[in-house]
Amino acid sequence: MTNLLNTTPGIADTRPAAASTKTVAVRARGLVKTYGSGPAAVKALDGADLVIHTGTFTAIMGPSGSGKSTLMHALAGLDVLDAGQVHIGDTDVTGLGERQRTLLRRDRFGFVFQSFNLLPALTAQENITLPLDLAGRRADPDWLARLVDTLGLRDRLGHRPSELSGGQQQRVAVARALVTRPEIVFADEPTGNLDTRHGQVLLSFLRDACDDLGQTIVMVTHDPLAAAHADRVVLLTDGRVIEEITDPTASAIADRMLQLDTDQHPNPHPRAGSGFGSGSGSIQEG
Repeated sequence: MTNLLNTTPGIADTRPAAASTKTVAVRARGLVKTYGSGPAAVKALDGADLVIHTGTFTAIMGPSGSGKSTLMHALAGLDVLDAGQVHIGDTDVTGLGERQRTLLRRDRFGFVFQSFNLLPALTAQENITLPLDLAGRRADPDWLARLVDTLGLRDRLGHRPSELSGGQQQRVAVARALVTRPEIVFADEPTGNLDTRHGQVLLSFLRDACDDLGQTIVMVTHDPLAAAHADRVVLLTDGRVIEEITDPTASAIADRMLQLDTDQHPNPHPRAGSGFGSGSGSIQEG
């Protein structure tokens, strides 16, 4: 897979030092979200705080039920919060009405979901350009060609989703997320339905989009291998951000997640199959 742009020599060495000069893409303070009421109420977010800088790749992780998907939905304006504030740049998302949030998501965000969410009646190319069509905009032909060729979709553009493999469908979804050149790409378990090889291709593409284009990426994942592609990993438990891992490695992430899961669910007689996510704390392939 080729990079979206030619990488400037030394960019990998200068990126961490330049991070302090980056602007804030997302600022979240005191986020609270409760589902249900009374004794059955579940507090998915309990005062979560998070800052994400422009041009960085952030992975959000935590044990099952920690609130990681709810946090991403709150940042993207997909959920209405009970309390707290989310700012995207200078825009207070929590102060917007439903129509304004819809326009914000359409014009400034890109989304990649585990379930692809492609429209079955449209071809791959029509699915890719759908956000632009809905906004009444035309695709930049050079940018569209770069996305298509980088993701290896040139010979599949006329095919409908049912005629594509899972990996091809996910790559179409990624191209759709990036075709508008969004401020932020939100990815929710993007490798969950992919085999290891296609998952690594997708993650490498997101990494290149961050490094070469300054794309801001926020990814929710349970997979330490996937999270290791990020600049940092933000860890949640019980609806709060408790710590972060910078310059993460898959082994360091897996060890920390196993420790968190053990703290929450102590078991003096561990069995195979228990532990964080579906992999008893071992590194899972996406």
